[in-house]
Amino acid sequence: MSESELSRSTVLFGLRLWVLLAIAVGAASVLLLVLLSVLCFLGSRRRRPTTPAHHLSTSAPPSKDARKVNAPEGIQEAPSHAAAAKMPLARVLQSPITPPPSVKEQRVTYPEQPPHHSHRSSGMPSSQGSTCESGDGAAPAHHAPKAAPEVSRLGWGHWYTLEELETATEMFADENVIGEGGYGIVYHGVLEDGTQVGVKNLLNNRGQAEKEFKVEVEAIGRVRHKNLVRLLGYCAEGNQRMLVYEYVDNGNLEQWLHGDVGPVSPLTWEHRMKIILGTAKGLLYLHEGLEPKVVHRDVKASNILLDKHWNAKLSDFGLAKLLGSERSYVTTRVMGTFGYVAPEYAGTGMLNETSDVYSFGILVMEIISGRVPVDYNRPPGEVSY
Repeated sequence: MSESELSRSTVLFGLRLWVLLAIAVGAASVLLLVLLSVLCFLGSRRRRPTTPAHHLSTSAPPSKDARKVNAPEGIQEAPSHAAAAKMPLARVLQSPITPPPSVKEQRVTYPEQPPHHSHRSSGMPSSQGSTCESGDGAAPAHHAPKAAPEVSRLGWGHWYTLEELETATEMFADENVIGEGGYGIVYHGVLEDGTQVGVKNLLNNRGQAEKEFKVEVEAIGRVRHKNLVRLLGYCAEGNQRMLVYEYVDNGNLEQWLHGDVGPVSPLTWEHRMKIILGTAKGLLYLHEGLEPKVVHRDVKASNILLDKHWNAKLSDFGLAKLLGSERSYVTTRVMGTFGYVAPEYAGTGMLNETSDVYSFGILVMEIISGRVPVDYNRPPGEVSY
């Protein structure tokens, strides 16, 4: 076919012949591709294996008389597949999981011991017939047998029976006294497992509500810092209120500054700077690292405990609030802390963290100079800093 014939116009819309041929070839190609696609789809369906009849479930439909088995009380049932499919994902993730009541708390009690009589050098009442309660504050029933529960290892620490602490301190013997202050007397004790502890017998809170006492103690017990003495547990039986601390084995700063340590003090300038920095870190954590903040109220040398490496550990934090703010300094040892008290606090009773900062400044001067804050043996102009 010549070029002139291909270029000749046709009666179909006046299109040239070669244009009509191109359209026909293109349409035929598209039709062929569609036909091939249909054939491939049909072939793949024929080759797909069908599920054998014996693989299908043969379980009978549930009977109308079948009864629903309810889960035991306190255990939440898991939603079915159909219900879970309809439930939003956020709701599924937020659904609480209630543990069975059997794992909430496990306590081991010892059988009742026969009554015995013993002498107490501290004059404290006997622990016979008294029990220590669980950490959640639940009181034992009045008809429960008089048994001593094992030391709890749940939560932040332990609770102890009075009998356990009497055994650890040899009935609070005078030779085990390692400290005495406005808040109470501290005894060195050894628990049944060999752990050394310091047991503080609080003096100013007789008759305080046990529930209130436990709330305050648990707030103190959850405080953790390397420069704060760790509270291990407590005991609240009858009118007795005791705190059990970790045992720091190198005495307190007051003993090393003003005690009989020989002709040459072992506190070098390096040790003194280490003690100052450690005390400052502990106070900073109480003021800035806790919410609400804790004001110590009684920063002094005797409340700075030292370990064998001269690391300072601040003790008695939180006890002013525990014993009641109105009697924080109403003790027979007021003169012992008089030099540390900020003037604005002593004059107005307004207390905040700046009172601790003032006491810390007095402590720094005491560490540097080796003098007590108030010394009436000196001339009138040198009694205090």
